[in-house]
Amino acid sequence: MAASLFIFFTAVIQAFFMAEGREMYLLQLELSLTCLVSTYCWGFLAEFRAHPCYISRHGLTRNGQGKSAVCMVTSVNRISTWDIQEGAMTWVSPEQPAYITRMTTLPEMQIAVTVDMQSNIKLWDCHNREVLATKGLLSSCQLLQAVFTNDIPIVLVGDISGNLYILRIPDLHLISKVNVFPYSIDELHCSPQKKWVFLIGKHRHVLTKVFYMNSLLRPSEFSDPVSTILEFPLCQGVFWTPRREDRITLMSSTIPPNITKFGTFDMKLEVIGNKLNVQGHLVASFSLQDYKERAEWMGVSDKDVIVCSTGSSLLLFDINGLRLQKFQYCPEEILRLWVDPVHVIVTCNNGSLDVYAWDERSPLLRRCYRLQKRGYLPPSGFIIKTLCDDVSIILVMTNSPIPCFLMAYTLKVFS
Repeated sequence: MAASLFIFFTAVIQAFFMAEGREMYLLQLELSLTCLVSTYCWGFLAEFRAHPCYISRHGLTRNGQGKSAVCMVTSVNRISTWDIQEGAMTWVSPEQPAYITRMTTLPEMQIAVTVDMQSNIKLWDCHNREVLATKGLLSSCQLLQAVFTNDIPIVLVGDISGNLYILRIPDLHLISKVNVFPYSIDELHCSPQKKWVFLIGKHRHVLTKVFYMNSLLRPSEFSDPVSTILEFPLCQGVFWTPRREDRITLMSSTIPPNITKFGTFDMKLEVIGNKLNVQGHLVASFSLQDYKERAEWMGVSDKDVIVCSTGSSLLLFDINGLRLQKFQYCPEEILRLWVDPVHVIVTCNNGSLDVYAWDERSPLLRRCYRLQKRGYLPPSGFIIKTLCDDVSIILVMTNSPIPCFLMAYTLKVFS
């Protein structure tokens, strides 16, 4: 099965970058069509049916050590895990009776969570073939996320009726259920330490709401879930500030004119009378009025620096709108951004990737290296998602609705 799923290829990638004042080199790699002959950097292609998620336990560091593993839906009713460095399947689930529509993972416990066309949520230990727990929903699932809170690991589920479910891991016991919106929940963003959960519903109007997570985890201690609405019309981008639990930045755009706005809020718990309330206090905001193009993607560093992309530029601002940096991409076009506390990865319309790193001594980005699109990629392939940890970069591509293709680079840094 592994031989039929993975297509190994010959590739040579050279990259140079600066890290912490030292010259570091990402060394040349070469692969044969059948076996790995270098472990510095390599890639593979895999066909799958749903977006992959990391299942490996290590996260984002700057040391570039360790191994990556992903879990993905490799047929309409089966999931499997793969060692990225080896290009080998390490586990596969039994065939399921219904089409798997969504999947998420909890790397800390090596657990995957799936939902199928019949709205059955299933919990998998990615070392055993039997399902750990099953939970049925009455409405179709719209989103699925597994997280580790300070109390317990949980699964957050949003359905098309606007309900948010909190399910306990490992038995999928229902902890709480709250109706958030009159329509479906379309986005869910937890704060870094899972103190808050931000939800977006998009129907005729964009609705936003922030919940205090403890009120969802301990419903017996609260008369009602503690939540608030952030007044920020036409919200289309959300990013919690890394390593700063209570700060969130929102982005909105108006068409026409193409004006992008950013607002940064601090979430605070307040006791009014005998009731606990949450308020979102606007601490900074600005607009991109001097740019003809509207921002499409955004992220935030732990130094309160906003990075955003228009079609032709990568821009850095502080939260008050002072421009710090600009990288021009014309005639190329920026399709999407991946932003995390260590990296910023730009995906271009020609299939190339530019990898940046947040400077540890300043609020700026430093350009690290470029990964060029290779001739063995699908000729009309379109990159629809980018994932990254400290030792790999994963691209999700498609040239039709189904199937998708996964390409992964593994990176090892030597001084």
